[in-house]
Amino acid sequence: MEPPAPSGDRLCVVYGHSLPAGLQLVQGQEVTAADGAVRAIDAGSLVALPRHGLKREIPAHLVDHHANVRAICELGCDRVLALGSAGSLRPEALPVGTLACPDDFLALGIAPSFYEDPRGHTVPGFQPEWRGRVVEAFAAQSKAPFVADAVYAQTRGPRFETPTEVRALARDADLVGMTLAAEIVLAGEAGLAHAALCTVDNVANGLEDEPLTPHRYREGRERTARGLVAALEQALPALAEAPR
Repeated sequence: MEPPAPSGDRLCVVYGHSLPAGLQLVQGQEVTAADGAVRAIDAGSLVALPRHGLKREIPAHLVDHHANVRAICELGCDRVLALGSAGSLRPEALPVGTLACPDDFLALGIAPSFYEDPRGHTVPGFQPEWRGRVVEAFAAQSKAPFVADAVYAQTRGPRFETPTEVRALARDADLVGMTLAAEIVLAGEAGLAHAALCTVDNVANGLEDEPLTPHRYREGRERTARGLVAALEQALPALAEAPR
């Protein structure tokens, strides 16, 4: 399997559960890509791609990251802003309601690749110049608390982590989610610049006296989404402009 390659200079915003259900991120035309496996919204200057499907029907462990990255390239994009819902492993520094732009990740055992030969032996990571542009945009526009550096840990999902797993992850990471690291690896193989913006929607399981439940997670997510939407409205027009 060969990786795709960017075919234009547009921005793709990949989003998931950090945005409220039913919210249309941008106005545009629904399009399909990757042999019809992916549906997205073409808004002209940018493309909005829902990683879990337009109806959120795909759980985290079944997201086809390969197809999503192929679609991003086919739809004329060369850079990605990935939005991700995350749990805080350090609630004092990253309370619920915070927006965070990770600069590294921990994803042991998660190793997707387009390659079936030694070319998959790559060094993954966020693209520094593009990430710097994203940090600058959201630091200037976000009215919610904003953190420019954090380590994101990816687990497989779809379940939440146990308290013991959370304690292990918290030794080296700040946030935990279920999707972003896989996207970063494949985007890098495809030559896409990649940066992420996480909403801190809950405190990870076992770090608070009150147990984490899906209901508490959804409540936190809905509160945090208001700050995210406001920041996106301000930052996206500038980020959609092609780099000079």
